[in-house]
Amino acid sequence: MVGAGAFGRNHLRVYRELEQAGAPVELAAVVDPNDAARSAATAEYNIPGYASIAQCLAVCSLDAASLCVPTISHAQCARTLIAAGVDLLIEKPIASSLAEADEIVRLARELGRTVQVGHLERFNPAVRAVRGLLNHPMFFEVHRLSVFTPRSLDVDVVLDVMIHDLDLVLSLVDSPVCEVRAVGLPVLSPKVDIANVRLEFENGCVANFTASRVSTERVRKMRFFQPHQYLSLDFARQDLLLIDVTAAAGLAPEQLAALASAAALGGQSAPGMSLSKVPVEPGEPLRLEIESFLDSVRTHIQPLVSVDDGRAALALALQINAVIASHARRTGL
Repeated sequence: MVGAGAFGRNHLRVYRELEQAGAPVELAAVVDPNDAARSAATAEYNIPGYASIAQCLAVCSLDAASLCVPTISHAQCARTLIAAGVDLLIEKPIASSLAEADEIVRLARELGRTVQVGHLERFNPAVRAVRGLLNHPMFFEVHRLSVFTPRSLDVDVVLDVMIHDLDLVLSLVDSPVCEVRAVGLPVLSPKVDIANVRLEFENGCVANFTASRVSTERVRKMRFFQPHQYLSLDFARQDLLLIDVTAAAGLAPEQLAALASAAALGGQSAPGMSLSKVPVEPGEPLRLEIESFLDSVRTHIQPLVSVDDGRAALALALQINAVIASHARRTGL
């Protein structure tokens, strides 16, 4: 476990839980240059601790590692571990620049290492449930709001928060982005803390994203429309709601209007429209992510979130940041 900060501690907990549950995995060591963080982890999990990756590799024989260090250190740490034959789960974003991401991609391929990028929402049970319902989605509305905390301030809100949803929508739409519009502002940090983005894809799909790390409430929701259906997903509650109008699809607009009006007067759902809560098997996304990573390490199959996926999400996030910067210059912000 490389990095014993806030999120690294969650990884430590899950690995130990899997080990105690009888999974074929052993939590071997923790690496962190911070004496206090390292000491706390070694004491809680009864494992050796090291101040550097080099010190750890000199003593431990490792198969895999989770990399939960600040983004600016991802490339340097990944370079050392991949060269040592260690498979990696790298927290998002994959790196702080495309050049660094490309180096990680190249090394993973040249040395035949498994590298998964930690886009956690891919493993959200509600997201898993929605994949079986996809039918040419054409409009997304995504909100991810959180209260301010002093963590992850080495990156802006797009790379810190919005990138979860960028990766997810890229995987759901499966079409290249052709237009980006964006605005963002720093509020409590020197970097952009709140941003709104509109993407248009080559297949005609449009996606709107709002991300904030200075909100007074926590919101993590995605809504999208596709032919004859509206789906609403709550990441935090792992809920998925489906409104289906397939049965009414053949009706003329005036017939639909008349049915809706009659239903409103009668206090009922409109005929031909159904509202249902899609069954979702609950689970902790981080545990599901780590289990998937370990399965890829054992079987050498491509991870669900590959290095190419991580690079694509980073490239889009950096493009959005460039548009935000251009908008700021143009408007004198």
